[in-house]
Amino acid sequence: MKGIHHIIVQNNVVRYEFDIRRNITIIRGDSATGKTQLVSMLESFQQNGISSGIEVRCDTEINVIYSNNWKSEIARLKGCIFFIEEGQAFVASDEFADMVKNSDGYFVIITRQNLDNLPYSTGEIYGIRSAGKYKGMKQTYNEFYRLYGDIASLTDEIKNIYTEDSNAGYDFFAKTCAQDIRCKSAGGKSNIPRLLKDHSEDPVLVIADGAAFGSQMESVMRLIENGQKVLLYLPESFEWLLLSSNILNDRDVNEILRHPHDYIDSESFFSWERFFTNLLIEKTNGSFLAYNKSKLNEAYIQPKIKERILSCLPDIIRKLF
Repeated sequence: MKGIHHIIVQNNVVRYEFDIRRNITIIRGDSATGKTQLVSMLESFQQNGISSGIEVRCDTEINVIYSNNWKSEIARLKGCIFFIEEGQAFVASDEFADMVKNSDGYFVIITRQNLDNLPYSTGEIYGIRSAGKYKGMKQTYNEFYRLYGDIASLTDEIKNIYTEDSNAGYDFFAKTCAQDIRCKSAGGKSNIPRLLKDHSEDPVLVIADGAAFGSQMESVMRLIENGQKVLLYLPESFEWLLLSSNILNDRDVNEILRHPHDYIDSESFFSWERFFTNLLIEKTNGSFLAYNKSKLNEAYIQPKIKERILSCLPDIIRKLF
């Protein structure tokens, strides 16, 4: 399943309108923000159709799944958007993660948990808010809004960089950062909150794959809200950054980067990070830029190529290199 799917759910009182962009979407928020009402309306339409008084519009099937039917429904339905209500314990299981990985469906999960078993994007974590009345009618219009941006700003002088991985991305940033900057690998995304707690006195830049860092965002943002000095840079992945630098001068790559939703199949790629890694390896195979995720090809730190890559960084980040 690919693409952006526009969904409208409404009755004569309330209207929800939003887009689902990739295989895993997380909805969070306090009680009484409309999460449960949305799923209840979908379930009612699923059971009773138009006689429910609810209208659901989408270009693909929508199905609400629960603890008693999730395995059979995921296995049975193809090209479906699955909604999962809050409180379903199975979403934290490895078995569920395996089924999501092998499914061609999209999953919208309402949860307050940090689901470490799933690689979900920081950009696909949403709250629900009221946006007023719909076209002068009595309906309350509800929309999704992103809970997290890409960067939390910081004005303090940074002398430390923590990267999520210990492979090619770490190699690149460690070899290109300014001489007075210390670059350290966290050895995995789940280690970043602990590493930050252990070095809470120092301003830090964290570089991680935004495509799969969603489960860590609440912990990191809580540290920032409590006064820890952290600057976040969360590109889709290091491989996405390399592709975005246009060092390959490849029209197909540029088109994919403009519309990734139309090219990344949810059944083939558990996360967008895997897709961009696969694309970079494929496009550089046999060339002097041949990419190896486990060890950086030294061609990427040749001056002209390095500068092209660094030019893609936000200004506040680029000054550290």
